[in-house]
Amino acid sequence: MQQNFRKYVKKCSVNVKQLKVLCVFRKGEEAELVNVKKCKIAWGITGGGDRIAEIVKIMVELKRQYESVVDIEVFVSKNGETMLRFYKQFDVLKQEFAQFRVEVNANAPFLASWVQSGKYDFMLVAPASSNSVAKIVNGIGDTLITNSVIMCLKAFGMVYVLPTDYKENVVETVIPNGKTLKIRVRKEEAEQTRKLGQIEGVYAVEKPEEIYRIFADRYGNQ
Repeated sequence: MQQNFRKYVKKCSVNVKQLKVLCVFRKGEEAELVNVKKCKIAWGITGGGDRIAEIVKIMVELKRQYESVVDIEVFVSKNGETMLRFYKQFDVLKQEFAQFRVEVNANAPFLASWVQSGKYDFMLVAPASSNSVAKIVNGIGDTLITNSVIMCLKAFGMVYVLPTDYKENVVETVIPNGKTLKIRVRKEEAEQTRKLGQIEGVYAVEKPEEIYRIFADRYGNQ
């Protein structure tokens, strides 16, 4: 078990601060202190409003659940900031996440370089607006998030994307005043999402609750 644990430590060794973890490897064996480097995740938020409050709630839960092994850094596009403020989630994120940055331009903050250098275990884009999905599919990196996703993929990184428009359908979304709004996902948006899932290194996520599984599969149940 000690050997397996060291393999796990090596797997998650990225350029992050160290912490001490107390591990008992076998019954009756003395406990051993092991230096563990926490994994880092880059969470990108674009200007998609559908289920954004639910996504924020899930990410706050995961941040607390996995705080001993994972650091989540938040990166918000300009349109993402507008949507977060509209749904009253901006201040929630600023309070919950120590690393919280808003887009200045496509290269500021310099997330594109950080993802290429292997600083993060993976990127998560949730929510991903239909505009951002189309840009990623067509290689247009003119925003902080789309540029960083493209640069991450060029460096053989891994990106999970949760599109607001996953498949052709009529969906209902709740807006801040409590009213329900019906939105049509057109075949054009659904087609871009289909193409997104065919890109090497990209994993399209249909529902916010699937983010729990991503963390459990990669870091176990904490």
